[in-house]
Amino acid sequence: MHKRTTALVTLAAAAVAGVTIPVVASASSRTAPPNGIAEAPGSGQSAIDWNKELISILGTPKAQPATVHPTRSFAMLQAAEYDAVVSITHGAPAYHSTVPAPAYHSTVPAPANARPDAAADQAAHDVLLALYPSMKTGLDDQLTKELAALPAGNPTQDGVRVGAAAAHEIVTLRSSDGSAATPPPFVPGTKPGNYRPTPPKFQAPMYTTWGSVTPFALTSAQQFRPPDQPAVTGSAYAIALHEVKNLGRGSSTTRTPDETVAGKFWSSAPVWNTWNQVTQQLLADRHASLAQATSVFSTLDLSLADTTIALYDAKYHWQIWRPVTAIQQGIPGDPALAGDPTWKPLTPTAADPSYPGAHSSISEAAATVLTSVYGSHQAVAITSAADPGVTRSFSSLSAAADEAGLSRIWAGQHTRIDHRAGQQLGRQVAGAVLASVSAHRPSPSGY
Repeated sequence: MHKRTTALVTLAAAAVAGVTIPVVASASSRTAPPNGIAEAPGSGQSAIDWNKELISILGTPKAQPATVHPTRSFAMLQAAEYDAVVSITHGAPAYHSTVPAPAYHSTVPAPANARPDAAADQAAHDVLLALYPSMKTGLDDQLTKELAALPAGNPTQDGVRVGAAAAHEIVTLRSSDGSAATPPPFVPGTKPGNYRPTPPKFQAPMYTTWGSVTPFALTSAQQFRPPDQPAVTGSAYAIALHEVKNLGRGSSTTRTPDETVAGKFWSSAPVWNTWNQVTQQLLADRHASLAQATSVFSTLDLSLADTTIALYDAKYHWQIWRPVTAIQQGIPGDPALAGDPTWKPLTPTAADPSYPGAHSSISEAAATVLTSVYGSHQAVAITSAADPGVTRSFSSLSAAADEAGLSRIWAGQHTRIDHRAGQQLGRQVAGAVLASVSAHRPSPSGY
């Protein structure tokens, strides 16, 4: 928790918009204007704290429903925090104008002196509580710590109410987005190129209907659907598969030692977590304000959520087999790609179709958003708790995204065809989100 003006508070229950919220004890205090609070250097640490809290929750076994993709949770969390802040500061339009300030003729008023930091904290708490009710104790503790650092009085209480309303609106808006649908049994194809479960566990494919979930910002999941990949019996696919067969084999002598490290590193943790952690570090290093942090996080995670919806639409529309299947079974009519049942990839194959690549799509979307904020020469060093002792350093965000995608070739997961289609999809989705979201961008010195 970051340092803010400290005051003693007590918490009690009150119902606003059907959501239970803590109420800060009354006390007289002087409060800065809302815009000043939201723009204060370092005030964005609370948004970083809540982003970390979600990643911690996702690391808890069985906390995340198996058929619901985690990028939805990130998008809902960050959209609610962003809406809560701009509802008070009027800094930019809210997401779908879910909780606009009084000037937008809202039915949820935001008093002129409401604290945006209290609003963001309450919004984050309430969204995560709605998504992960079993985590109530930890979420309540986090909220208590955040609100305890604020001065008691009406501005804080008013901010809490705005935040609760913002969260309620986002949760309600997404309650019918199709994410709760029960996927039907998956029936794999049997022809060359058709996706089927992969060794060694032959796990049922994941997120088979995620492409039917309502996007956050795109007009439809099919808006940027990539065209069909080249025929698996053609020369383009043969070249791509040869590359994976040589570089992606677990015992490859063609892959360099650094490519082996990268292949394992990018496979060690969910890539959407990694890019949120990169963003945490960028914001913290620049002592970002609350307005900056909530804007960057919301734009990032709306892009990642919609990219994920779009890539699963494409994956299950085309249903292309994974390299491990193609290599072990072989390509009919191509002696150079005769079946090799002993071939194994560097890392276990993900349980979904190959085309387009998820790491490539999600990483390109993240880099596109973050580059729009920090520029094309932003150096970054990336670590992962799941692969301790390894640091991947890059001269730019786009270089990091490129390695993330290429690492899946080195890990035996994807072809270069998957990688390139994923990059294009991620770039297109992020571009559409950037065009539709009014982000709060300060001067470069503000970051």
